[in-house]
Amino acid sequence: MLQKSLSKKLLTSVLSVYFLLTFVVTCGQVIAEYVNTKDYIRDELTTLQKTFSRSLTRAIWELNTKQTITTAEGLLAIPMIEGIIVRDDSGEIISQLGRSLDIRELYSQQLVQEEAIIEDTPSGLFGYTFPLIFEFSGRATQVGDVTLFSSREVVFSRIMLSIYFLIGNAMIKTTFLIILFLMAFRKLLTEPLAQLTEQIEDLELNDLEGQHIEIETTEHNELKVMEQSFNKLIDKVVQYRQELEHTQKELILSNEKLDQQNLQLEQEVARKTSNLSQAMMDLQQQKYELEKQKLTLTEEIDLRRHTEHELLTKQTELQRYVDELNMAQERLVGSEKMAALGGLVAGITHDINTPVGIGVTATSFLQERLLQIENAYKNKTLSPKALEEFINDAKQSTSLLTTNLDRASELVASFKQIAVDQASEAVRTINFKEYLGEVIRSLHPKIKNTTHHINLDCPESLTLNLPAGAISQIFTNLIMNSLIHGFEGITNGVINIDIKDDDDNVIINFNDNGNGVTEQQLEKLFDPFFTTKREQGGSGLGTHITFNLVKQTLSGEIDATSSPGNGLSYVISFPKNMPKPLSIFSN
Repeated sequence: MLQKSLSKKLLTSVLSVYFLLTFVVTCGQVIAEYVNTKDYIRDELTTLQKTFSRSLTRAIWELNTKQTITTAEGLLAIPMIEGIIVRDDSGEIISQLGRSLDIRELYSQQLVQEEAIIEDTPSGLFGYTFPLIFEFSGRATQVGDVTLFSSREVVFSRIMLSIYFLIGNAMIKTTFLIILFLMAFRKLLTEPLAQLTEQIEDLELNDLEGQHIEIETTEHNELKVMEQSFNKLIDKVVQYRQELEHTQKELILSNEKLDQQNLQLEQEVARKTSNLSQAMMDLQQQKYELEKQKLTLTEEIDLRRHTEHELLTKQTELQRYVDELNMAQERLVGSEKMAALGGLVAGITHDINTPVGIGVTATSFLQERLLQIENAYKNKTLSPKALEEFINDAKQSTSLLTTNLDRASELVASFKQIAVDQASEAVRTINFKEYLGEVIRSLHPKIKNTTHHINLDCPESLTLNLPAGAISQIFTNLIMNSLIHGFEGITNGVINIDIKDDDDNVIINFNDNGNGVTEQQLEKLFDPFFTTKREQGGSGLGTHITFNLVKQTLSGEIDATSSPGNGLSYVISFPKNMPKPLSIFSN
């Protein structure tokens, strides 16, 4: 037997939810009715203010206390008013009737200046207060105020009938719904389930063939589907039982055959056991030989581990030597850059001294002539001719000063920009032709005492965005290599710099008519520390630095061609825009 009916449980759940919803809705309707009635009473209090305020105002103005009290008693007689307080213009209470609150706690001694609502209090009172304004000769004067009180009891007395109606309506609907649910559940669920349970309990498990269950219902619902599924299950069980009996018979025959096979296998096992014993003896011999080989291999492995340990130690030492060499290389490269910058400073200093010296001479001469004119003026011996000669001398001196100071300023500006760029790898935008002109001007001290010549062919508007210091170092190294190595023994050397704008790239052809190098020297041209002037102080880092600047800093390509007596040519290409600088010594 079932401990608890499914239909009863389902019905209980449905009705519980319905009861809860009905209770919540009814409570909501009662609350809404209470709020609406309370708002209606407040509106009636407002209406009373319009009705009685004129008579109360005139009575207080005329100091007719009796009439005021009479009017207050008339208001208290209205069913919805529980209490009334009337005050004069000084805040003193003229009349206080019925249930009311302490007006002094609400407003102290001050009269109310405008209409106000008194919200619900713990005692259940609420009310409405308004000022009494008397108009005389076009002037308005406040003569007091009135506070009317009502209570929750008044509200409940008005809505009690509505509450009874709502509760009765909910109870009637609930009773009708319970009866309807009971009848529907009994017909659609309880009785069919009882039939299904009874027929399943009466089934004979040993004789299922031909047995089916049947539910008395005309609807094709879930219970009908369960009936059909259960009947199909019975048919399948009957079929599987027949197949099982047939399989058991076949299993008996298979067991008989298996016994015969076991007998044959035992004989075969005995024969093969003998063969296996011999094979085990052979394996034992092979195991002994393998253990000897294992011992030999273990000794060899130990030897190799010892050798590997020594090799790792050597590798660590070699790595330390390589790190020291890299540090030495970086220091040598830095020394090379500082030496080049020092040579640039020395040359620029010599070139600046010339215009500065001329400027000092012109200033001294101009100061001497000015002193002569001043003495002649004081002695009143100044003649027009002497003044004219002084003016001519002054013009020549100032012109000489201006020319030489402009020359010194240009030299200082070029030196400042080139020196800053060589010490920095910052990316900036440059006009390529103007910048190369500054680089060549900075090398003027090295060129001016020779008859060598530099030809520059570059588009006027070519603009690049890259580390300007790299450009300065590249062309400084290439030009100095041509002057020092290429033009050794040559008086009229020519350097040609041809620059082409190729879309996103710049292509530079740099060549001189110098001595050139051999094929063996050309192969080592970009190697660090390779130089043909080592005995004369050459470091061999100029072309190596140039190679790293082009390949790594500018992300470009550089190639050199030469033969003895035919000069040296470089072809360099790199992008015109380089957003992020790279180290020239990064690996």
